[in-house]
Amino acid sequence: MTSRFDQLPSALRRHGYLDRLGSTGVPALLVPAESGLPHGPLVIWLHGRTAYKELDPGRYLRLIRSGISVCAVDLPGHGERSSPQLQESAQVLDVVLQMVQELDDVTEAAVERLNADPNRIGVGGMSAGGMATLARLCRPHRYAACSVEATTGNWAAQTTLPMLEASEADRIAEADPIRHLGNWREIPLQAFHTRADEWVPYQAQNEFIERLRRNYHDPNAIEFVTFQKTGALHEHAGFGRYSADVKEQQRHFFCQHLLDGDKDKT
Repeated sequence: MTSRFDQLPSALRRHGYLDRLGSTGVPALLVPAESGLPHGPLVIWLHGRTAYKELDPGRYLRLIRSGISVCAVDLPGHGERSSPQLQESAQVLDVVLQMVQELDDVTEAAVERLNADPNRIGVGGMSAGGMATLARLCRPHRYAACSVEATTGNWAAQTTLPMLEASEADRIAEADPIRHLGNWREIPLQAFHTRADEWVPYQAQNEFIERLRRNYHDPNAIEFVTFQKTGALHEHAGFGRYSADVKEQQRHFFCQHLLDGDKDKT
C-alpha cells in the first residue's frame, strides 16, 4: 500500500484497497459500501489536475456510509502513475482524452470487483476529471447519474487559457461536450461552480448547463449549484468554507438517484 493510502481515515483503510483496473492498469482506490449488501450502487470518481485519488476522503466516507461503493482512480500522469509533464496545464487535453478512453474499462472492472449493480452507477469528477466525465457522457453509456465540480462542458471557451490552447482547436472540437449534446442521454446531473473561479470561467459552464437544459424533457433534472466566493485557492479547488456542504449535497444527490427507492439512506 502507498503512504497516501496509509494516511486515509481508518474506515477507508479497513474497507478499501488499491487495485489496477482495465487493460491499461489504471490505479484505483476501491471501497465497498459499509452495508456489505451485494449488487449495490457505485460511484466512479475522477480527481482534478495535480491531485490524486486518495485526496478528499470525506467524499468517499459519506458515500460508503450511505450504502454506495466508491471507485476513485488516478488520472493519466497523476498519483501512482505520476508524470510531472502530464500535470502541466498545457497537457490537460491529453490527460482528459486518455481518461475518456479508459473510463469504460475502469467502470466494468470496478463493477466486477465491488459486486455492484451495473444499472446503478454514478460518475463524477472535479475540474479535469469533470471534463473527462462530461465528454464520456456524450456517447452511449450506462451511468445513471452524474455530479461534477469546478469543471466545464464548454471547452472552446477555455482556449484563451493555458488549459486548452487555441492551436488544439480541431482536437477540442472532436470531444467538446457542448458540440455533442445531440448524443447526450438525459440523466440526473448535478454541477457545482464558483462564479469567481479563476481557472474555469463560470460563464462558460453556465452556457453549457443552459444549453443542456434546453435539450432535457425535464430541465429540473439538472442541478446547478453556484457560489459567489468560497475562499478556496484561485476560487477553484475544494470550495473553501462550503466544502462540507458541497459533499453533503453530492451525497444526497447520489442517494436520491442510485439507492432503491430510498431517497436518503444514512
